[in-house]
Amino acid sequence: MQNKTYTSSFKFKVVLEMLQGNCTVAEIISKYQVSKSVIHKWKKQFLDNGANIFKDKNQQDTKENYDLEKLHATIGKLKVENDFLQNAWNKIKK
Repeated sequence: MQNKTYTSSFKFKVVLEMLQGNCTVAEIISKYQVSKSVIHKWKKQFLDNGANIFKDKNQQDTKENYDLEKLHATIGKLKVENDFLQNAWNKIKK
């Protein structure tokens, strides 16, 4: 049996309709042909991650820049270590 895949906009539409309370869960299941457990899983994901929608873009950029700077520092350190070991190896080979 193959699992169906749904777009994020479809999931959002189903969860939004569920949260609005205009339809029962049974009506939503019938209307969209999605199981009850799937709908509840989407609702939980929405409620758990919904605050990220309003996250300030600058906060995300700052964290990404910090991570990028950290990676660059690590790369630089590894480059220095690699050069040192390469020089040592070349001296031993002579």
